[in-house]
Amino acid sequence: MVFSSSVFLFAFLPLTLLVYFLIPAGFVMARNTALLIASLIFYGWGEPKYIIVMFVSIIANYVLALMIDKYNNSNNKSMAKAMLVVDVAVNLGLLGFFKYTDFLIDTVNGITGADFDLLEIALPIGISFYTFQAMSYVIDVYRGKVEGQKNFIVLAAYITLFPQLIAGPIVRYSDVEKQMKKRTSDKERISVGIRRFIIGLSKKILIANQMAVIWDEIYAMVAQGDDPGAALCWIGAVAFTFQIYFDFSGYSDMAIGLGKILGFDYLENFNYPYISASITEFWRRWHMSLSSWFKEYVYIPLGGNRKGLPRQLINIAIVWALTGLWHGASWNFVLWGVYYGVLLIAEKLFLLNILEKIPSKLGFIRHIYTMFFVILGWVIFNITDFSVLGNYIALMFGAGGSSPELTMYYAKSAAVLMAAAVIASLPVAGYISKKLDKNLMFYTTKDMAETFVLLILLLMSIAFLVSGSYNPFLYFRF
Repeated sequence: MVFSSSVFLFAFLPLTLLVYFLIPAGFVMARNTALLIASLIFYGWGEPKYIIVMFVSIIANYVLALMIDKYNNSNNKSMAKAMLVVDVAVNLGLLGFFKYTDFLIDTVNGITGADFDLLEIALPIGISFYTFQAMSYVIDVYRGKVEGQKNFIVLAAYITLFPQLIAGPIVRYSDVEKQMKKRTSDKERISVGIRRFIIGLSKKILIANQMAVIWDEIYAMVAQGDDPGAALCWIGAVAFTFQIYFDFSGYSDMAIGLGKILGFDYLENFNYPYISASITEFWRRWHMSLSSWFKEYVYIPLGGNRKGLPRQLINIAIVWALTGLWHGASWNFVLWGVYYGVLLIAEKLFLLNILEKIPSKLGFIRHIYTMFFVILGWVIFNITDFSVLGNYIALMFGAGGSSPELTMYYAKSAAVLMAAAVIASLPVAGYISKKLDKNLMFYTTKDMAETFVLLILLLMSIAFLVSGSYNPFLYFRF
């Protein structure tokens, strides 16, 4: 089940909220139990058997965290560390089996010429997200940042909570520990949550899904051997650049909004990444919960920047190879991770110094530089077939001919959508809102206008959804 589906919007969500709010606010454990049951239904809607995999993960992390807590309290650090190693092995073992077994077999076949049969293991949706979430909890218990949670329902509800279960953001237990025990859902929080959810839903359905159509059509031309020309390939790449941003940030907005409604405060996951003036800045603004996770649990433990520049560069390379592999079991994801690792190392060594010398009035050059590599990066990210990937990139840089009529058709038909995407990817709405807030006489008008706009966006989103418009789900690989 996904947020942008009729069954979620018109059945699951209303029924879940009805049951949740019928339980008095003081009965937090009852509300946690209701959320756990609802989350299991949400997750198991398409593939109920994978609930078993999730419960194996939850039980393992629950037991091992309590054992680590026990050994910490008795000052038996060696046993605590041993249990942590077991926990990491269990989590990565589950993730590796379901996500990377066929990838490994296929790679061995390709290198050795062997013909081992693929196991064709279906990937449990969201396993990368909830595995990282559970690991962060156990590691924080080992570090003494949080206590081991003795109540199984609380831990299970934290890991399975449906707003962030399948597409993040990755929520650390330390960030919601107190809210799992006590939280409020007043009118103001619910109002903020509803507005945030509508914004995310409209991002997903009105922009991301429409961009997906453009990208899919242009990509299909290249995949079947046609030559759409450089300009059209760039239009396709830009379309996917907007698709993945509005799809992913839209889901994060919906998750944050649903969290608000239920009384949880999730950290932001995106901060207008397409306004960045460097690749380093881009990754401080994009999928911030994942970047923070790798920094906290991989980069810093490896030594971070504390052991000299050569070691720091090696740590960056390791983190980005793992980041690429986390996104999917395919060599293009590894290439994508290496691609960004090289760019970030280059910025660390010399590129940032060059960029910082560009006068502020020519700041657009830094932005063009960033978006050029980001757009190219998304092409690498999305095309798993290396022959098609090579051909697509070659066409982007003029290796083929041109299709002026076809290019003009797409340019005209996508112009309004592209313009809307550009505006929506900039902090324009927040700027206007702050300006109006300074003048109290406009407050009521602004509030009413915002409500009206959100209502229109909601109705349009529902209309597109009910009409059966294209509604792809990007996170099946994660």
